[in-house]
Amino acid sequence: MNIAINLTKKQVLGTLGILLISMGFYLGVQVVIYFNLQYERALFQGTDLNEVLGLNQQNPFEDLSLSAKAYLVWDVQEQKIVTSLNKEMQLPLASLTKLMTVYIASDDLKNNPSLTIQNNNLIKDGDAGLILGETWTLIDMIDFVLMSSSNDGASALASILSPFSQKLPQEDFIDKMNSKAREFGMVQSFFLNESGLDVNESISGAYGSAKDTVILLEKILKENYNLLEASTQKETLLSSDILTHQTQNTNIIIDKLPGVLASKTGFTDLAGGNLIMAFDIGIGHNIIISVLGSTKEERFSDMEKLFWASLENYQNIKTLK
Repeated sequence: MNIAINLTKKQVLGTLGILLISMGFYLGVQVVIYFNLQYERALFQGTDLNEVLGLNQQNPFEDLSLSAKAYLVWDVQEQKIVTSLNKEMQLPLASLTKLMTVYIASDDLKNNPSLTIQNNNLIKDGDAGLILGETWTLIDMIDFVLMSSSNDGASALASILSPFSQKLPQEDFIDKMNSKAREFGMVQSFFLNESGLDVNESISGAYGSAKDTVILLEKILKENYNLLEASTQKETLLSSDILTHQTQNTNIIIDKLPGVLASKTGFTDLAGGNLIMAFDIGIGHNIIISVLGSTKEERFSDMEKLFWASLENYQNIKTLK
């Protein structure tokens, strides 16, 4: 016997709706029952409910042993501090100064696409990598300064002539650095020279805070993401008109940590060891870590500890979400 059942589309949709509501209600009841059982279990055993449910996560930054006087881990995507110590303490910047140097120099790419090494660029406390009279493209010199932290290179960048200035090139350049720091809200920062070299035994070439360095690096990455690309390389070849330079990165852990977007080292007697790095720790989820006032060696281990703790913290948050 064949029985024909004719249902309208409205009846079918209505039936499916009732089934979905029933399933949702059933699942909701099961969840309530589960949490009630876990709550009773926690009370009976005298334990924390969060611990029973696996929600308690140890703070990955809690037991870190660091040498830095100040540090800051900044979540760029969430625009919030992950962890910090003395983040607004004014400290010598050493060669972290060169982040501002290359940023200011990059504004002159159109007006001054190249530069020539002058005698006054080969400073006493510089380095022997550059040769008097050799000509570089400005972008290659920026890469050279970022990787090798060359003080001579920073001096060459600061010697670029401005067509509108009545001052000496380097005086004009330092004024621009300080003006840009004020514009960015880097309230603890000021620059006396373009390299960050100590002026004497008691005065640093530049000062700032961990917060200020994070502000600067975030601004550069936002405005000119590719400017700092060379700082992520372990080594590269950079050429002037007469010589090819085998250029090594001063950041010895540049190839030991994943997702590096930018980095800059710094060290002087007054500053101790400084290091700032930016990372992608998730799909487009960037963080910036700044370490100031560590030692020449331990700035790298401080950075590694903060990075792995930050990654663990990020994974914990993702799990709870």
